[in-house]
Amino acid sequence: MAKPVRNYVCQSCGSAFPKWAGKCEACGAWNSIVEEPVSGGDVPKGLSGRRGKGVTFVALDGDVPQTIRRPTGMAEFDRVTGGGLVRGSAVLIGGDPGIGKSTLMLQVATMLRDVRVAYISGEEAIEQVQLRAKRLGVGVDENRKVSDITTELAAATSLRDIMASLDRPDCPEIVVIDSIQTLYLDSLDSAPGTVAQVRTCSAELIRLAKSRGFTLLLVGHVTKEGQIAGPRVLEHMVDTVLYFEGERGHHFRILRSVKNRFGPANEIGVFEMSDRGLAEVPNPSALFLAERHGNISGVSVFAGIEGTRPVLVEVQALVSPSPLATPRRAVVGWDSARMAMILAVLETRCGLGLAGSEVYLNIAGGLRISEPAADLSVALALISSLSDRPAPSDLIAFGEIGLSGEVRMVAQAETRLKEAAKLGFKRAILPKRLSQAGGKPLKVPGIELIEIGHLQEMIDWLYNEVRSNALAATVTASRQQHQGQQHQGRAGEKTR
Repeated sequence: MAKPVRNYVCQSCGSAFPKWAGKCEACGAWNSIVEEPVSGGDVPKGLSGRRGKGVTFVALDGDVPQTIRRPTGMAEFDRVTGGGLVRGSAVLIGGDPGIGKSTLMLQVATMLRDVRVAYISGEEAIEQVQLRAKRLGVGVDENRKVSDITTELAAATSLRDIMASLDRPDCPEIVVIDSIQTLYLDSLDSAPGTVAQVRTCSAELIRLAKSRGFTLLLVGHVTKEGQIAGPRVLEHMVDTVLYFEGERGHHFRILRSVKNRFGPANEIGVFEMSDRGLAEVPNPSALFLAERHGNISGVSVFAGIEGTRPVLVEVQALVSPSPLATPRRAVVGWDSARMAMILAVLETRCGLGLAGSEVYLNIAGGLRISEPAADLSVALALISSLSDRPAPSDLIAFGEIGLSGEVRMVAQAETRLKEAAKLGFKRAILPKRLSQAGGKPLKVPGIELIEIGHLQEMIDWLYNEVRSNALAATVTASRQQHQGQQHQGRAGEKTR
C-alpha cells in the first residue's frame, strides 16, 4: 500500500508547499495554508513505457462549424454573455452573499422555452427553491403549457452522483450548479470548498459539459476582497466569468462580464431588485440620473462606456475645510489613487489650494467606474464644490487628465454624445482635437461641443459661464491661500 503523502495547499491561491507556514509566499495571505492528504499513487511519477494515442491536427483555414447560441429571453443577460448561451460552454457567476445570484439563475432557468434545464442546488432543499419560485412568480405563466415547463430541480452535493445523472445521451441542455463550493468528490480527503475539491469538481463538470454538449452555469462564492473563492485557475478553466455587483442599500444590480471567449468583455447588464425578483433595466442612464437635482454645487454628469453600452452617471464631490493635520480623502465607486492625482494636478498646475481641505467623492447609484475618461468630470465636480457654484445642469464632461494638466482624447466620443443628447443634455466638455480624429469633424445634433486642451481652460470657461463674483472670489482666494502656503514653506526653509 502506498504511503500517504501530506500536501499543504493555500486556500486563497492554490499554491502547494512541502510544510506548513503561517503566511503564503505566493499570495501573501495569512493562515490560509491547510494540510490536504494525498495518496502516494496519485502523485505523478513521470511518463510510463506506454505510448500515447496521439492527437489529430487540422488545417488552420479549415471549415469551422457555426457556434450554436441559445437566447435565454432575458435581454440584459444575453447582452452580457454576447447574445446567449453557447452550447458546450462553462459560465461562472460570482457575487457577494445575498446579492441575488440564485435568484438570477432561477429566473434564467425558467425563462428558457422548449429547453430542458437541470437546476442542482447544494445549498438549499428542493422545497426552499420551490418556495422562492412561487414568491418570484416564475414558471407559472398562464400562457405556458404544462409541457413547456422543463426546469427540473435536484438537491445534491456529491459530484459522483451528479456526474452519473448527467453523463447520459438524454442529458439536459442547460445545467445550473448552485454552488460549486458545496460539491465534493469522495476520493479526495478534504472538505468541500477547499482548493482541491473546487478544482477537481470544476474540471470534471467542464469536461462532461464539453463532451455531452450541454451549457454549464456555475455559481461561485467570493472572498471578502470580492474575488471568486477557490483557486485562480478556476477562472481560467471556464469560458465566461460574470460578476454580479451591487450595494445592499440600492435597488439595482450590475452583471459585469470580466472574461468571455464568445463575446465582448467588460459588458454590463443592469437589473432592478424588487419583491418579484430581478427586473431588466433597458435604459440604465435614466435610472442613474432619476434622482438628480439641479442647481447643486459639486455635481457633474459623466458620459461613460461600459463594454459597448454608453452610461451616464452622476459624480458627486464635496470639498470642505479640515481641522485635521492630515485631511480626509474618501472615495466611493472610483479609484482613490486617481483622485489623489487629480487633486495634485489641480493644486500644482491650476493653483487651487486643496491641501488643507477634506475631499469626498461618490459615484451616485453605487456604480463603480474604472475608465480614465471620468477624470474631467471628477475635476469639474471638485471645482464646483470648491467654488460652491453649481455647474450647468445641461452639461456633461469626459476626458483623461495628464500630469501636466493636459486633457487627452478618449474612445467612442460620438457614442457618448448621442446618449447624452437622447437624455436632453445640450453641452459637452471634451478634449480638444477630438473632432479631428479620423479626418471627420465630430458633430452630434443638439449638442454644443466645448473643446479644451488644458484643465485651466475649463476653469476659465466656468468663470465666464457662471459670471459670478463669488466664483471668481473663491478661485482667487484659493490661489492666494496656495501661494501663501508656498511662501511660508520657503520662509521656513530660510529660517532653518
